[in-house]
Amino acid sequence: MLIGEVAKRSGVSARMLRHYESLGLVRPSARSGSGYREYSPEDVRRIFQIESLRSLGLSLKEIGRALDDPGFTPSGLVADLVRQTRERIAAETELLTRLRRIEAVDPAGWEDVLEAVALLQALGSPRAEARQRAALASADRVPAPVEALVEAALSETDPIVAGALRWALARSGDEGVALLAEGLGAPSAEVRHRAVQALAVMPSAEATTPLRGALTDPDARVRGTAALALGERGMPEAVPALVDMIVTGLNDTDAADALSELATGSATGSVAGTAAAERIATLLVERLTHDTTEAPARGRLTQALAGIPGRTPTQALRQLTQDDDRAVALTATYLLRLRDSR
Repeated sequence: MLIGEVAKRSGVSARMLRHYESLGLVRPSARSGSGYREYSPEDVRRIFQIESLRSLGLSLKEIGRALDDPGFTPSGLVADLVRQTRERIAAETELLTRLRRIEAVDPAGWEDVLEAVALLQALGSPRAEARQRAALASADRVPAPVEALVEAALSETDPIVAGALRWALARSGDEGVALLAEGLGAPSAEVRHRAVQALAVMPSAEATTPLRGALTDPDARVRGTAALALGERGMPEAVPALVDMIVTGLNDTDAADALSELATGSATGSVAGTAAAERIATLLVERLTHDTTEAPARGRLTQALAGIPGRTPTQALRQLTQDDDRAVALTATYLLRLRDSR
């Protein structure tokens, strides 16, 4: 079979076949009387073998070794190819992400592109001060892709930088809320906590829904942060979680303040009434009288009753003045005097 017909049947150009011959990968078995290359069926089979190995990403040198060395084992080479391919995919994926984020800021010119690139690089800097400057600049001087800000906020460990990122996200609108809500589904409790911290300062009403969902999170810090944020927004759904925080001692002072604001109507958007205050007081009293509630928790619950208006907390404090726990009784006596003096 002459070279032209081989090229036609194999899909490998005559020029490439000559290149293979020059490298010693495949040599025509014979020459015609006119000196033309003649390929045998075995030669053509080898050409297809070469093309198959090229499709796996092997170099021509590696292909020659694979086909000619009887002792060659493919396992190591294939493992290297897998590793190289993964690295290439990771690099290409990172590039695609960066291009999408630059596209998202809708640059008007190359200056905008360069500023966006510099901002993205700064957000990924190992230096905390560089990340902080980038977060602050993203809100005013250089618009940053919200996706990049969310990614940075969910991975940031420096509390000062994290605060700057949350501030920047608070100015991003509903797009930031949707992306942070996805972070609440992360397997890491740390990531979920960062997500709920950012959602807590988002001014958009859209943040309320994912914050409500976070009340059932298995991590106490996530639940607590969500409850405090919802309490500030006047949402009564936060009450059970806030009471739990007082019992466990997790940010119990903040939780008690939030309950007081919900009961008195001073929380943002809260419409408090006698029923709301009574419900909160009833929950506090129930936990006080529960058999498994230990002494330190009973003391915190007693103090929390002081901030709740209405007859139920007053009656509960009077009863607690006779409590078997002397610390609880003294606390209730003091709080009742303060309450009566108002």
